[in-house]
Amino acid sequence: MSMEEFEVIERIKESNEKEGEFLSMAINFLEPKSIKFLATADLKKGTKVMADNEKVTLNGKVVGTIIKVMSGADVKVDTSYDIKYTGGYSLDGKTMYLDEHFPPILEVEGKQVDSRKSIGLHHELPEKWLADEKYEYPYAHEVATGIEKKYVESLGVTWQGYCKVVDSNLRQVYRRTLEKSPPSLDLAPYLYCRDREALSEIRKSEDPLS
Repeated sequence: MSMEEFEVIERIKESNEKEGEFLSMAINFLEPKSIKFLATADLKKGTKVMADNEKVTLNGKVVGTIIKVMSGADVKVDTSYDIKYTGGYSLDGKTMYLDEHFPPILEVEGKQVDSRKSIGLHHELPEKWLADEKYEYPYAHEVATGIEKKYVESLGVTWQGYCKVVDSNLRQVYRRTLEKSPPSLDLAPYLYCRDREALSEIRKSEDPLS
């Protein structure tokens, strides 16, 4: 299998780690695809490495062994529900949600940006990956925003221009009252923020037929 470029986004500290082993996460921003690996060095955040499904290399030298691969290839983006905060994810992480009233295609600086990819797969999905690694919502959201930014800029549009278009559409979505929420929605972000109003609205609007 060919090697792909990943960027280290996190050093995962665990109480049972062995001396000389450093558990880390890295992401391929364009796929998106993430790897969790045991490194032989404490790689700094932002370090670019190459990896296949087995090993991680830096400057041609093996520096880690992959223990988990997470890919967006088989993840579904569902736009058939009302989603508080516009984006979200299922408990099992196999489905990303984007509010049905949010435009699937955004016109940004003369180019088209697919929000199902930029928000669904390059923000919500990495956020879920980090949440499943027990990171608190604010940090997972911050990292996910950085991933979304890199993906958007790779399309040839500015982050400022993209955010302007996204924000104008977010205001439209936020004004709506939920009518149909997915029963499998992960409520962790709302619970963390202690948004009781949002939680009540979500539970009242859960779709019993899904």
